[in-house]
Amino acid sequence: QVQLMESGGGLVQAGGSLRLSCAASGSIFRFNAMAWYRQALGKQRELVAFISSGGSTNYADSVKGRFTISRDNAKKMMYLQMDSLKAEDTAVYYCWSIGTWGQGTQVTVSS
Repeated sequence: QVQLMESGGGLVQAGGSLRLSCAASGSIFRFNAMAWYRQALGKQRELVAFISSGGSTNYADSVKGRFTISRDNAKKMMYLQMDSLKAEDTAVYYCWSIGTWGQGTQVTVSS
């Protein structure tokens, strides 16, 4: 069974950057697809970025060109580099893998 824990959230000004990390434990990490989701206050949770076990990636249109998802299978880590942040990126960001969710980390972008 996979367990996930996010870190790296915080408060940043618009135009700034943050790097989120997701530490995985338990299952055979390198075989698992993983993703970042986010949920803004009063809105539904949405997919931000996806990375397959082989490293293929997909992004929501709203973050293409600004966010980069990556993984380090040896360290059982996944990352989300977020650049050129906007106020509308404010949300709780969740790590996901094979039906398991992390506890979330708050990202707040001030305009």
